[in-house]
Amino acid sequence: MKLLTKALLNRFQKVGSQAESDDPIIIAKFFNPSGSGTWYATEFNPNDACFFGYVTGLGYDEWGYFSLHELSAVKCPPFGLPIERDLYFEEERFSEVIKD
Repeated sequence: MKLLTKALLNRFQKVGSQAESDDPIIIAKFFNPSGSGTWYATEFNPNDACFFGYVTGLGYDEWGYFSLHELSAVKCPPFGLPIERDLYFEEERFSEVIKD
């Protein structure tokens, strides 16, 4: 499965930086299919192939950068499955996806 399609790349470019937003749009969702770990991407920089977004389920919940290359290289134990993109995820504001 492609983690980043041309359509997603175009959408990230169209939305651009959301650094000033208190409630950014989550454009893509990636997840560990055999355990915890979810990455919600709000921005993508094609120059360094890094996303910015919210990461949860890895023992911490925080905003930060994560690399497309690193997501693509992960083999999740115990079955060695790759990180997947949620094909059914529809864009939503952060406040709608992550509720307190």
